[in-house]
This record gives sequence, C-alpha cells and structure tokens, in this order.
Amino acid sequence: MRTLEEVQATLQIAKLKEEDLQKTIHCLSFGENVSSADYCLMELDDTLCKHIEAGKSLVIRGDKDERAVLCSDDKTYDLKIADTSNLLLFVPGCSTPDQLTHSQDSSHLVHAQIWGFCNSYWELRKQRPKLKKMKKLLMENPYTGPALGGQEENTENTYTMQDLLERIQASEEEIKTHLETIHACQIDGYWRVLDFDYEMKLLGHVTQLVDSESWPFNKVPLQTSLEELAPLEPTEMIEHCLNCYGKCYTENGQVFYALDEDKVCRGMALLLLQNAVKFNLREFQEVWQQSVPEGMSTRLDQLKSVALVDRTSHPETICLLRVDDLPEDTLERFNHLFTLREKWTEEDITPYIQDLCGEKQTTGALLTKYARSSMQNGIKVFNSRRPVAT
Repeated sequence: MRTLEEVQATLQIAKLKEEDLQKTIHCLSFGENVSSADYCLMELDDTLCKHIEAGKSLVIRGDKDERAVLCSDDKTYDLKIADTSNLLLFVPGCSTPDQLTHSQDSSHLVHAQIWGFCNSYWELRKQRPKLKKMKKLLMENPYTGPALGGQEENTENTYTMQDLLERIQASEEEIKTHLETIHACQIDGYWRVLDFDYEMKLLGHVTQLVDSESWPFNKVPLQTSLEELAPLEPTEMIEHCLNCYGKCYTENGQVFYALDEDKVCRGMALLLLQNAVKFNLREFQEVWQQSVPEGMSTRLDQLKSVALVDRTSHPETICLLRVDDLPEDTLERFNHLFTLREKWTEEDITPYIQDLCGEKQTTGALLTKYARSSMQNGIKVFNSRRPVAT
C-alpha cells in the first residue's frame, strides 16, 4: 500500500499543490479476480431512484427475439447500452467530496478496494408499452360463452396475470389498463377476451331489455337486469358487459348503470361493418341509427380509430379500419397507412397515429418526420416520404 510520503512525491512530479486538494486522499487498489463482467450499471432518473429507495422492484421483460425493456409498477422504459470513454470504477465505501468532513488539518490516506469496473452503462428512455402481443395471445382462445351442459371449459392457450407479466413488455398497471380497454375479464383465474360475436350478443340482450322496459339508457338497474337476463346468460357476463359499456353508480342504495352512448354506438357500428368490405355511407348511417337504443344518437366522430370514411368515392363509403390491427412500430405503421391510401388529410390520419406519440410529442411532429405535406383542392394532405410498395 502507498504511504502518504509516496503520494506527496507523486503530487510534486505531477506539479500539483497539496493545499489545492482535499485533505482526504483515496488510494485505490484492485481486489482479487475483478472482472468487467461482474457488474452492470444503469442510469436512473429521480422517479426511478425514489422507486428503488422505497424498496420497490424494477423488472426486465422480453422474449429471446425481443429487445429488452425495463418496467416499474406503472411505466415502461427502453434499455440502450451507452459507451463511455472513462473507466467507471465500483468502490464501496468511497466518499464523495460533499460526504467528507472538513475537520482534518493535515492530509491523510484512505485505502479503498475496487470491486469491479465498466466502460458502458444502461441508458433508460420512457417508451410506449408493447401491448399488441397481449391481444394476439388472448385471441388464441377467446371466450365464446359458458360450456354446454356436461362439457368442460377449454382452458388451452389461456393466461393468468403472472403469465402475461412474463410475456408482455409492459408494466403491470399498463397491462391492467389495456385489459380493461379490450374488454377482457377474469374467468376461473385466467384472463380472457370475449369473442366479438358473443360480446355483441351480450350487448344486444342489454339494449333490448332497456328498450322493452322503456328505461332511460342512463339509468339501468343492475339487479333487475341480472334477474331478467339470468335465463339467457351468466349474471357475471351481463355485469361485465354493463361495466364495459356503462358506468356504475348508486342512488338511494340501489345500483344503476349509465350506458355510455359513444361506446354502445361504436359497438353496434363494428357489428355492422365487420363483414362488409365497404358500406355505402348514407345507407350505413340509416341502419346504424336504427340499431341503437332509443334516445341514443349516432355520429361519425364516435368511430375515430375504428372506421374510415372515403369522401372521394361516389357514393361515399365507410369501411372497418381499427387502429388495434395496425403495426406497433412507427415506420411500419406509416408505411401500412400509405399503402391503404396514398394521401391523407390530417383529420383522417390523426386517429391512426395518436397512440404513437411519445411523451410531449404531437401528431404534427410525427407527420413532419414520416410524411410529406402538399395542398390538394385547398386542403392540406399528407403522403409518404418514400415510394410505397403496393
């Protein structure tokens, strides 16, 4: 180990004045069997530091064919290796200048051992959760209703929450939120997405009951609904349908649901559009209005991100185009959209790229980066920056 005299001699050779330096001098030495592969460094922001200091965990998720992501309880981060020209040393017990006491009048040595070293670290950047895979997994075995008498429920390709946490690159909070968005429900411990026809069958039972009982659609009594529809479907499924398409509230000790006009109208529109390549817009609007409960009004803005209107065709048409079915990658998404339609107005394309926006990013910024604008009949339109294969 070096002595204080040796350190002072080294300072003289380096032409450094001892009085310009800290009184505490650290002498570093390498421990036995030290390797750069022993440790990995990760740069954390204040939020994640507090998360760790509170005793919570960070989880790295991803299958072998996926880029790894880091997840907290409610956010997802991209992991990227950043190289540094400086060698980063791990020295337990080493004090920084602000941790040193200034009571020492003369220089003294502190011997510290290096436990490991690194010339790179993991850099984190907040990113959108990768949730498309979850719908794909759940659609392997959609729930089509209770098994017929005597038959066992098919539980092949079904997933618990723990299964989803191991397979999906998203935080637990983001997974739970998306399960609610896609109207999934937990059945016998497994998360299941409803078969679309079965979901529409449940919604049809509810809306027909509302019409037959002449209830206002914003005051649907839960208990009466369950009693009336129990002979047709399990009460758990009826209540799940009400939760998907309405909001629960209590009045005078009785539970009611206010059906969400936009959600119900959107559901009915999807039912009408699912088997049609294109639908005459005027005819569609007439049939659509007739299909919803009395008192509800259908509007085209209810179909943003699920259906696309073509105003240039004669007659005008509408077709199914769900944002959930589009690629998750930003460049792939734009390429796909421009194969469907060469030129888009900002109003038409925005619902299909809104979910791609990162933190503090706008759809305008995305369009500037991935599309080229021009004027057509006095209206700004966007087309691809590069040739698109059709």
